[in-house]
Amino acid sequence: MQGDPRLIEALNALLADELAAINQYVVHAEMCEDWGYGKLHESFEKRAITEMRHAEELIGRILFLGGKPIVTKLTSIQIGDDVPKQLEFDRQAEERAIKAYNDAIALAAEVGDNATKDMLVEILKDEDQHMDELEELLEQIEHMTLPIFLTTQVG
Repeated sequence: MQGDPRLIEALNALLADELAAINQYVVHAEMCEDWGYGKLHESFEKRAITEMRHAEELIGRILFLGGKPIVTKLTSIQIGDDVPKQLEFDRQAEERAIKAYNDAIALAAEVGDNATKDMLVEILKDEDQHMDELEELLEQIEHMTLPIFLTTQVG
């Protein structure tokens, strides 16, 4: 099947975002592991795995639509040198992803590709959940103070 070239381009842009997110989450996870924050490590690692699944779905759909997945381009990543910066950089990345998915969903609807639209809607639900989790952690830091919050992340 030959898909709309604009949609294939949008899917490749989303793929670049997902590949960057994987790297950002993995680095943040390993930094937290190194600092002894096992719960944060698990949280970041879980998000990285979800982003890997998203990348896999996007690659499959690009191929199905007759496009070529571009895996050599990544959106720039931001690595936080402390937990609050990590969470904020991840929140910003999720915010950009949510906008990009909404735009791609609108494009898929415009070109009449409902199967792609449905796939993107499902991924968007995960991104919304990631945003919710990150905002919750940032709120916990604000309410508890950073030192107390970090004591809850050991283990």
